[in-house]
Amino acid sequence: MNPATIHVACLCAAWCRTCEAYEHVLEAIAREPMHDAALLRWHWIDVEEEADLVGDYDVETFPTLVIADAEQVRFAGPLTPQPETLRRLLRATVADAASGSRWPDVAPEIASFAERLRARPVRD
Repeated sequence: MNPATIHVACLCAAWCRTCEAYEHVLEAIAREPMHDAALLRWHWIDVEEEADLVGDYDVETFPTLVIADAEQVRFAGPLTPQPETLRRLLRATVADAASGSRWPDVAPEIASFAERLRARPVRD
């Protein structure tokens, strides 16, 4: 895997109206040329349809975002559909990943989810 790859996963549920709004935000930001230092791989994950991928990670608030590079999880938590907040988070994540800084460890179930996410085949 390219060490500059950063996975951006939005964990949602089909019944969640906030997630529905976030899907449009993610799609718009994914089209923006904002990060030349990293390859962003976007994942829209319905926790009910992809329970095997989610594993033991108990998502309590929707939508929940998980951002992970090749080495570690850099963010895991709920994030409301505010485009500028997501842009700032992504810019900070890319900068921190490029600098090699370490973030605090996350719970084992989140780390396991991130491992499965990294191994997930690229889909067109």
